[in-house]
Amino acid sequence: MKVVLFCGGQGLRLREYGASIPKPMVPIGGRPILWHIMKYYAHHGHKDFVLCLGYRADVVKEYFLDYSEAISNDFVLRKGGRQVELLASDIDDWRITFADTGQHSNIGERLAAVRPYLRGEETFLASYGDCLTDAPLDRLIDDFSARHAVASFLSVRPTYPVHRVLRRDDGVVSAFERVAESGLRINGGYFILRGTIFDAIEPGDELVVEPFRRLMATQQLLAYRHDGFWAPMDTLREHQWLESVAADGRPPWAVWRRSDLDAALAVGGRTR
Repeated sequence: MKVVLFCGGQGLRLREYGASIPKPMVPIGGRPILWHIMKYYAHHGHKDFVLCLGYRADVVKEYFLDYSEAISNDFVLRKGGRQVELLASDIDDWRITFADTGQHSNIGERLAAVRPYLRGEETFLASYGDCLTDAPLDRLIDDFSARHAVASFLSVRPTYPVHRVLRRDDGVVSAFERVAESGLRINGGYFILRGTIFDAIEPGDELVVEPFRRLMATQQLLAYRHDGFWAPMDTLREHQWLESVAADGRPPWAVWRRSDLDAALAVGGRTR
């Protein structure tokens, strides 16, 4: 399946980076968060990407045009550095379409702009370019394929460090609890969509507002509850936390590393 990634955001709340690079290019563990999202999809076998570019599209393009496989893979150096023999590869089998979808477009407008690149796709995947998860994508796709819905999204618990307040009409507080523990669930930014989603999108629509309301009215919108790992990168604090998690070596969103380790352990087990 093709994967549409929305990469046009400025990241204004990430002041350390927002003025110079688009938010999806803010690094975590030495690689842009966009790379981590793409690795997640590639791990599940989806390696045909359509990048919806906007703010500082040149930064995204230059990153991949200058991409060095040697940075994140083991390699052998020969002939005094003139020859590099890669022992593994990251993106050699990826196909990436770079599409300019406007400086100030909303998500619905960006998706509509890349419709020509999705021609013939009965179902495709999509994601924001600023959140990470370990959701079981294969199982979600299997379920969605067996249903008649037009769209689905990941339903997650928010990570906001704020409290939810309930009050009576006279101002007396009746409840005060952490949002993360309140049972509230939000859109996690990972979508499975059928090509017919475009029939529900009108000019200027924001994807998760007007089109999703239309789909709700006809019972064609699904929400997949996920209580595993999910984290956004909206603020500098969240970025710093994700950096600290990545520094541990096995961040929960890096499902591709789990598979590599499991394979290595299996080989080791056979040799003992």
